[in-house]
Amino acid sequence: MQLRYNFRLYPNGPQRAALARAFGCARVVFNDALRAREDARAASRPFMSSRELSRRLTAAKRTPERAWLGEVSAVVLQQSLRDLDAAYRNFFDGLKGKRPRTGPPRFKSRKDRRQAVRFTANARWKITPSGDLSLPKIGDVRVKWSRSLPSTPSTVTVIKDSAGRYFASFVVDTRPEILPKATTEVGIDLGLGYFAVLSDGTKIDSPRFLRRAEKKLRRAQRAFSRKTKDSKNREKARLRVARVHVQVGDARREFHHRLSTRLIRENQAVAVENLAVKAMARTRLAKSVNDAGWSTFVSMLEYKAAKFGREFHRIGRFEPTSRVCSACGMKDGPKPLRVRVWTCGACGATLDRDINAAVNIGRAAGLAVTACGARVRPECVPARRGEAGTHRDGQQTVVGIPTFMEGSGSQP
Repeated sequence: MQLRYNFRLYPNGPQRAALARAFGCARVVFNDALRAREDARAASRPFMSSRELSRRLTAAKRTPERAWLGEVSAVVLQQSLRDLDAAYRNFFDGLKGKRPRTGPPRFKSRKDRRQAVRFTANARWKITPSGDLSLPKIGDVRVKWSRSLPSTPSTVTVIKDSAGRYFASFVVDTRPEILPKATTEVGIDLGLGYFAVLSDGTKIDSPRFLRRAEKKLRRAQRAFSRKTKDSKNREKARLRVARVHVQVGDARREFHHRLSTRLIRENQAVAVENLAVKAMARTRLAKSVNDAGWSTFVSMLEYKAAKFGREFHRIGRFEPTSRVCSACGMKDGPKPLRVRVWTCGACGATLDRDINAAVNIGRAAGLAVTACGARVRPECVPARRGEAGTHRDGQQTVVGIPTFMEGSGSQP
């Protein structure tokens, strides 16, 4: 399987200028190719092939208007054309129903806060013996290696994010690391009050990173709104706002990685519910839903299960996990969100809503999860009228008290 490994880059002044030229040239090539295809469509001409676009790019580099395209690596420009092909392919596949529907390719703006260029093996980039990343027409860029690469990467993408940070993203082929077989299986119920509730009764608090940073973010945004448009102070204020956002994102991503790795290592199989996150993000709970980051967490669980030889199950979102008693299986009907504990009308078990849902998620996926922790406390319930009597030697009893035996010869 292929995985991405990201590392922080620290380019110097000339290298940042060279990267800015590469970002700009890749953007111009993408927009020129998109404009050529849109003009051909408007004129009812055939769809322009990638070979024709590449031929036009080579011709444009010989003109005075586009001569500066030769200042960057040719591989970067060719990869920009391939990115356009991928955008069109995803658009057409969405129309055919082969993948989720996406919009048509759009023009890139120089004001986009995230910029990226990609180098393949043809660019002859390399990692130097001193640990720097050598990029064509850019130089040896210092890299902070947080871990070693498992194999030789095939491509590297240089990314500049909204906060002005640079990253190197390597695509690496990895082999599954089969972990020793575990004895437990777990169902996971994701929520807002608790980030995750496990079928064994464990409740994991929601960190609410964005909520905790709201005061700092509000102060930075207020200062940003007061700055003069297109001024240097406004750009500095924008960077301060962006840094708050990236700090929140980094903390959330670290939390997701740690929790997903622990769950995968400790359990042989995990099951989650396929939540309608996009729909929930359009409700009044949008900020809390986006702050939780459920989709990212589930994606981490899925690829880590494949990496470490574990089982991953995703059940349908219409499973009545909160309506069914995990003790007896009776369906008790829908319940409003304010009901966190409910009592089963059939068996009398008092159930925690979240733990009960986690147990049902695991069982719906076919896992051997237990209802440990699902029952808060047992309650005594009266027996039904038809079950109130017992039989002893053919004699009827009422509420467990035997009647006077007739014809036995005994006296009262």
